[in-house]
Amino acid sequence: MQGRIWVLVAAIVGASGVALGAYHAHGLERWLKQQSSDEAAIAKRMQYCETAYRFQLAHAPALLGLGLWQRLARSGTKTVAGTLFLLGMLGFSGGLYLGTFTGQLGHWAIVPAGGLCLILGWLAVGVAALRPEGNLATRFHL
Repeated sequence: MQGRIWVLVAAIVGASGVALGAYHAHGLERWLKQQSSDEAAIAKRMQYCETAYRFQLAHAPALLGLGLWQRLARSGTKTVAGTLFLLGMLGFSGGLYLGTFTGQLGHWAIVPAGGLCLILGWLAVGVAALRPEGNLATRFHL
């Protein structure tokens, strides 16, 4: 995938992460209390949302960096890394958002599978850094 697409995806991921983080801080608890009076369930769902948007926001700059790096030197490994990050955020953060807004986590494996994709995405970044076309030090003769 071209670098500019990853930059666009990073922008969308970052913007939506900020919006969900703001909702967590300024309206989610009130909305959850309208849905249920179970304080323990509300606290758990608030925690789901906080974890989800933090992971989402942590990976937006990673996608941005991949997009910029891909523009300097294209490689399939960077595309794999970006794809794994995106799938990871959808599974991990998306699964937690599902738990936040519905009270149900959906299929039990979606959140850990998303976490595994995030881990594999970071390992793919490492592989891309070791490849000759992806090594910035080699590219710029550092």
